[in-house]
Amino acid sequence: MEKSYIIKPASLEDLLLVDSQIPEFDGRNTLSKLQAQCADVDHLALVAYIDNEPVAYKLGYALDSNTFYSWLGAVAPKCRGQGIAKALLNAQEAWVKANNYLTIKVKSMNRFPAMLSMLIKNGYAITGYEDRGSTQTSKILFTKDI
Repeated sequence: MEKSYIIKPASLEDLLLVDSQIPEFDGRNTLSKLQAQCADVDHLALVAYIDNEPVAYKLGYALDSNTFYSWLGAVAPKCRGQGIAKALLNAQEAWVKANNYLTIKVKSMNRFPAMLSMLIKNGYAITGYEDRGSTQTSKILFTKDI
């Protein structure tokens, strides 16, 4: 049975409680890394909670006054397939629009097919490709006008 979740702005520490549950990320994201990226820029950290337990997140920051970059996002394996990632995407888009940004940019990889599919289904257009030597590590760039 799927449990209901609540999405709200959260600390980078709460975000890392989710990040530590993501096998694909293998611990690469640290508090100092997140703080350094988000320092001195407008940013949004959203966390989804089930029974007060953080189970998913989305983190992004301003590239400039018109463009918001959706940097990181993940759902704990035990909670995937419940629509939480799409709900986080929608919440982020609503915040971006309310804060007068015009565009959201995001990058993903072929090894995350669920993310690629969700982005395309939600109106994100492929706008570039960063060749990193293999199809599994290269990055696909997406953009959506808000």
